[in-house]
Amino acid sequence: MNWIILIVAGLFEVAFAFCLGKTKETTGNDMYLWYVGFIVTLAISMALLMKATQTLPIGTAYAVWTGIGAVGTVLVGILVFKEPATFLRLFFITTLILSIVGLKMVSN
Repeated sequence: MNWIILIVAGLFEVAFAFCLGKTKETTGNDMYLWYVGFIVTLAISMALLMKATQTLPIGTAYAVWTGIGAVGTVLVGILVFKEPATFLRLFFITTLILSIVGLKMVSN
């Protein structure tokens, strides 16, 4: 169950990075709404991470959480913000995914 909580926490990390990215594209009240979204999703992500680390090893949980956030944020950058999807960028994201899976496999 805590692995599922950790995955959801990682997805909220992607959400707060997305909100932060949207603040660059907006002005006025819309920008402040994206800042509020950033703070709310950040708080949820941190709360879920804290819950997951009650039973999971902190080193593994934190690495998986940041890995999900990194992979998700790069994918959001490519798909939503039209960032380049170069071969090397995709190659290193793939190695990061494999590392996350490897950490999960060797954790209790």
